[in-house]
Amino acid sequence: MRIITGTARGARLATLEGENTRPTGERVKEAVFSMIQFDIEGRRVLDLFGGSGQLALEALSRGAEAAVITDSSPEAVEVIKANAKATKLYDRCRISAMEFEPYLRRAAGRESFDIIFLDPPYKSDYMKRSLRLIADGGVAKPGALIICESAEADIFAGDEALRAMYEVKKRSNYGKANITLLTPQRAD
Repeated sequence: MRIITGTARGARLATLEGENTRPTGERVKEAVFSMIQFDIEGRRVLDLFGGSGQLALEALSRGAEAAVITDSSPEAVEVIKANAKATKLYDRCRISAMEFEPYLRRAAGRESFDIIFLDPPYKSDYMKRSLRLIADGGVAKPGALIICESAEADIFAGDEALRAMYEVKKRSNYGKANITLLTPQRAD
């Protein structure tokens, strides 16, 4: 796993051993960054299920201003810190070992982001719970891009109230990974 382009281009990234994390594949990561390549410069990024930190670090390498990277695993947080230092992007990161729900509750009304990466464990309801907390707490700026990686093609899975909170900009499938690009619905 490596940084594709930008200031840290080619930097190799460490990952956790075992099956507790599932790093985004190179092909999927390239596709995601092709989708958002013109929306990264100067933006604030949140990587909520950081794993190795590769998505936020890629965004920083491509010109994002700053990133918050969280993961519930202290071991993953150590890997993220090591990767941020190895890419020389550590000074533009805030990295914390924290469950997603307490982080989003604490961020509500205090922080907002232009780009949010959501790549939770596939066999969980964390995607829907995250999206609800992001919408309820105003964590996504108006016009923000939320990049969701999931096993399901429909990340809303029948939750029409949640679906109404977001506009789906694009959906793509890459084998087992489904990418859904969202933006918050505007309050009229």
